[in-house]
Formats: sequence, C-alpha cells, structure tokens
Amino acid sequence: MHLESIDRVGTISKEDFLQNYFKPQKPVIIERFIEEWPAFTKWNLDYMAEIAGDVMVPLYDDRPVRHDEGFNQAHARMKMRDYIDLLKKEPTRYRIFLWNILKEVPQLQQDFTYPDFGVKLMKGLPMLFFGGENSHTFMHYDIDLANIFHFHFHGKKRCILFDQRQNKYLYKIPHSLIVREDINFSNPDLDKWPALKHARGFVGELEHGEVLYMPEGFWHHMHYLSPGFSMSLRALARNPKNLGRAVYNIFVMRHYDNLMRRMKGQAWIDSKNERAVQRTHENLGLR
Repeated sequence: MHLESIDRVGTISKEDFLQNYFKPQKPVIIERFIEEWPAFTKWNLDYMAEIAGDVMVPLYDDRPVRHDEGFNQAHARMKMRDYIDLLKKEPTRYRIFLWNILKEVPQLQQDFTYPDFGVKLMKGLPMLFFGGENSHTFMHYDIDLANIFHFHFHGKKRCILFDQRQNKYLYKIPHSLIVREDINFSNPDLDKWPALKHARGFVGELEHGEVLYMPEGFWHHMHYLSPGFSMSLRALARNPKNLGRAVYNIFVMRHYDNLMRRMKGQAWIDSKNERAVQRTHENLGLR
C-alpha cells in the first residue's frame, strides 16, 4: 500500500481549515485544539470508571460478521468500571463502539463544547469509542458518509484512511460498509491481497488531546497501540453524491442485506466475501 502521513498542524483557524482541508476533502490531525476543554485534563480511564462505572456498555470484538447477528449487534456487555479494569489489566479485543454519551452519561457533555470548524455539527450524536491494547476495527466507512472530527483521549492509536476512490483496490464487500475482514491492514499480505499494492491512503497516530478530521465517506481502520478512547462529532456530507449514497445505505442497503441474511443464512455472507475478491481481481485484470 502507498500510505502518506496525514498532515499535522499545531493549531488552525476556521478559515484555514475550510480552505486547506474541508473544501479539498483532505484529512488533518490538529495537535492543540481542545486544551481549554475540561475534558482535556479530566478525561482518562479512571475518570470514566468513576463517572460511568455502573453503566452497562456494549462490547464488540474482531470476530467475522455472521448471518445471525444484527446490524451493529454487541458481542458482550459489561459494567463500565469492569471493562476499564480489563483494559488496564491486559490486552483485550473488546471495544466500545458508537456509545452515545448524551443518552448514557449526560453530565459528560459539561466537559466539552462543540467547536466551530465552519461546518454545522450534529449535536445529538457525540459518540465514544474505547479499545484495549492491540485491538482494532475492521476497515470500514460510516453509513452516513459524514465528515468526522475524532478527538482522542488517554493513550495512542494508529489510523489508516482511504477515500472512496480506492474502493476498487480494497476488497470491498458488496452490500456492506466493510472490506474483507481477514485483511490485516497493519501488516497486509500483499501476495494474498495484491490489489492493495495499488491503494493510496493516509496514516497517522493520535495521542491524548489530538483531533483527526476524516473527510466524508473516508474508509478508516483504527488500531489501538495502548488502551484509550475517542469521541467523534460529525457533520452531514455536503457532496450530493455522498448524500444520495447515505440515504441509500440507511433506507435500502442495510435492510436488503438483513433480508438476505435471513433468507440465505451464512451462505449470503460467504458469497459476499467471495465476490469481494472476484470483483476486485477482475477489475484489475488479476487472476
């Protein structure tokens, strides 16, 4: 794969962000943007255990998608304090995914403000993501193809990004938002997945207090190098094509895929995995 480093800036004005990153749809890491937030000094694993310790949280791991699991169905549940104890004790594959802090722990909203990047943020959807050392997400893009501002806390993680123009190289699963789950994007086997040699993307590491801007529809793979968590704020896609795809994903694709899972079972999942390889290699003239 051809991965260039994500641009890094210390601070940035609204005007510079819009001109240099939002309009050209280019990712950037902002190193010093939230130092005035109470969250900057307060948000760590111990604080989350203290303020949300009794809350039951949904946990996800990196097991392959199965036909009998619903869309974003959790693999386990645990009290937040027990999960954080696990994170601090040993590496674990369990992650928290799309945890709405407004709904579960409203007082956490007192620790941050909605920043003015020059785009309208959806204020009802601040989401938290937690992961243990060496856990990772599958390469995926978000169903609404939103612009995402990803604020990282406690620890370090590596982010690999691709834009939608790279779809033909990534072994994208049909009727889905993910690629082949057996690809290790941290160390891909290019003999097994030769199309990845043509993929061009971005890579960067996030530490406490840094913000990653991911343009609309960008594929992302998150690898937690140490236990930590992040919060995402999002803004609707501006590109009419991406807005149309978001509507299709939410109201058509997701329901069609669930219907086919019920009708064909695991054979549907297996056939999609096979087609991902077949289509990718055929498009590139590979055998």
